[in-house]
Amino acid sequence: MKKILIWIVALAVGAVLGVLGIGWVDQLMEFVASTYTRLFQLLAVPTIMLAVITTFADFGSKGSGKIFGRTLTYTLLTTFAATAVGAALYVAIAPGNLPLETVAEGSKAMADTPSETYYDHVLSVVPNNIVRPLLEGNVLSLLLLAFAIGIALAKMPPSDNKAVVVKGLLGLQELLFMLIRGLIRILPAGIVAFAAQLSAQLTAGVVADSIGRYVLVVLGGNVVQFFVVLPLLLTVRGLNPIRVLSSMMPAVLMALFTKSSAATLPVTMESAERRLGVEPRIARFVLPICTTINMNGCAAFILVTSLFVMQNGGTPITLPTVLLWMLIAVVAAVGNAGVPMGCYFLTLSLMSGIGMSISIMGIILPIYTIIDMVETAENVWSDSCVCAMTDHDKLLGD
Repeated sequence: MKKILIWIVALAVGAVLGVLGIGWVDQLMEFVASTYTRLFQLLAVPTIMLAVITTFADFGSKGSGKIFGRTLTYTLLTTFAATAVGAALYVAIAPGNLPLETVAEGSKAMADTPSETYYDHVLSVVPNNIVRPLLEGNVLSLLLLAFAIGIALAKMPPSDNKAVVVKGLLGLQELLFMLIRGLIRILPAGIVAFAAQLSAQLTAGVVADSIGRYVLVVLGGNVVQFFVVLPLLLTVRGLNPIRVLSSMMPAVLMALFTKSSAATLPVTMESAERRLGVEPRIARFVLPICTTINMNGCAAFILVTSLFVMQNGGTPITLPTVLLWMLIAVVAAVGNAGVPMGCYFLTLSLMSGIGMSISIMGIILPIYTIIDMVETAENVWSDSCVCAMTDHDKLLGD
């Protein structure tokens, strides 16, 4: 409770500093926030690799298939639920078409935006050397490498060499967790800086000209998923959602401000193990996987934004169209990396691939910062729920 109060105070202090609009203070807060994010990104890449490798090497035939099955089941359940909520709100709120002059302004905003087909996105996941994914922080490529190395270690016959390799990897993992705990101790400083940045952006009018109903659908869907759907799933599985959320609050707050579930992963794992009491081998197996495939907020954004763009392009929004794009959104979100603006560029790729005008994406771009923050927080909260339910199922021996 004491830590939560400290975080709330940090949020309030940061918000005030951002509203003041003092130049040197804004620069200092931007420096602190960037430094904090870079440090977590530094630890995120090796944390993901080591967590997956050591878990597979240790699990071997001792239930990794069952744990992965539960993880995948809960991931698909929560992701489909998020798209269903988004679809229902889209139909209920019914965003209208944008004026032609507004769309024209969006075209200008998209002039310098890089384009990438969905095939390019999938191909970029397949590594062509072992160094590039590490340098680029490509989470999906790193997971493929980690899976391969972990499975290879699990299949190796027992030997002194195998024991030395596994012991060395576990030692490196413990070292990383010591560094992570140090960063968590100074989390309030990061919260102050992130909150100052956000309030400064709001004061500058980043969301002043929002698209109204569209934004209401996107953010409303995230709120319903965060506060209704996920707590309900936890309750059905016999878990207290308030306890789970309070335990995972450092990770949710970190995700809110960094806009990267991959960068937040070290905090998510630490919170799950130390605060929530999840068995370490479960947390270190489930959370790295969830970071890349459990994208509730991203799936809802892809669905709602795609429907909005297609509607403005003259495509009738019928029930079969909505159902088809619910499926596409889930599949696309599962293949998305947990990095800032990943959902935005993935949606852009999908719309380009079906020949839709992407000028509306330029109108969404100025307000996507706020959307991305909320989505990432929801993604990490969903990761936490999946991890908690998987651990609970194991304890029950289901």
